[in-house]
Amino acid sequence: MSDKLNHGRRRFFGSAVMTLAAAQLSLSATATAETGESAKAGITVKPGGNTSFASLKQINAGLLDIGYAEAGPTGGPPVILLHGWPYDIYSFVDVASILASAGYRVIVPYLRGYGTTRFLSEATLRNGQPSAIAADVIALMDALKIEKATVAGFDWGARTANIMAALWPERCKAMVSVSGYLIGSQQAGKMPLPPKAELQWWYQFYFATERGRDGYDRYRREFSKLIWQLASPQWRFDDATFERSAAAFDNPDHVAIVVHNYRWRLGLAEGEAKYDDDERRLAQAPVIGVPTITMEGDANGAPHPDPSAYAKMFLGKYAHRTVKGGIGHNLPQEAPKAFADAIIDVAAGV
Repeated sequence: MSDKLNHGRRRFFGSAVMTLAAAQLSLSATATAETGESAKAGITVKPGGNTSFASLKQINAGLLDIGYAEAGPTGGPPVILLHGWPYDIYSFVDVASILASAGYRVIVPYLRGYGTTRFLSEATLRNGQPSAIAADVIALMDALKIEKATVAGFDWGARTANIMAALWPERCKAMVSVSGYLIGSQQAGKMPLPPKAELQWWYQFYFATERGRDGYDRYRREFSKLIWQLASPQWRFDDATFERSAAAFDNPDHVAIVVHNYRWRLGLAEGEAKYDDDERRLAQAPVIGVPTITMEGDANGAPHPDPSAYAKMFLGKYAHRTVKGGIGHNLPQEAPKAFADAIIDVAAGV
């Protein structure tokens, strides 16, 4: 869940389908209320209606052998969907189906430390710092020979998309980001928050201890289910839905990546020197110029900034959508139609 209030910590901080999507596109700098059942392009979907991906693949990219789902025509406009913690590619199983039906080539990778993604070398530092994760996705695009893509995500995935758009704007056609602008720095992460705000980050302090590391390793399923419940208090997911995603946390590097990510944010763990220049740029809170739609669920129980706090960080075509109906933190899985509509809109508007 991580990537929602870390900016608050810093700034407290295809065919007919595409035609109709373009006609309905309306990007503005003002907040726009949406519902999870908007009828764009006549595509209907029931959340949870899909339980598997048609194609799961592996490819060597950068430091990793990356596992990913792929859907849609190989010649379609590429969209990369990025999950967060503690979630996985199944957050997008319905979204991918909608986008594939609309003619997009959809790529949904397991981030480092999740699912079937593995490090190519045992000697590689199990580094969870945000710039490293973003570099992984650029390496994946290189390996798949994707020059430019629409990127979309939530939680760690939204932060990753933000970093990609800031550091590699030439690789990003457009972006959808749940909870807005999530770029931060170690220095900003050291700034104390008022007690009530700090309480929302209880797991970050837990991971700062060896007891917390061991506890997460031992109880990773119980821990993750608790986070799902707290972050999406009105989402009534069943055991089968949870278990499909929980299998991704059995990755041998999962605990190391998660713990390092949170310790790095607090300045309690070192990163790698090769990412220092990227981190220095990110610490300046760079504005994002690629066309963007930010989104928020009206029942997000995870720490997240108010949309008004980050609107100024997007200088390209921009709109915000609040998705109503008890939608929590895992917005793509809880409101897949609204999330897919945002991607179709922002991609068609370029």
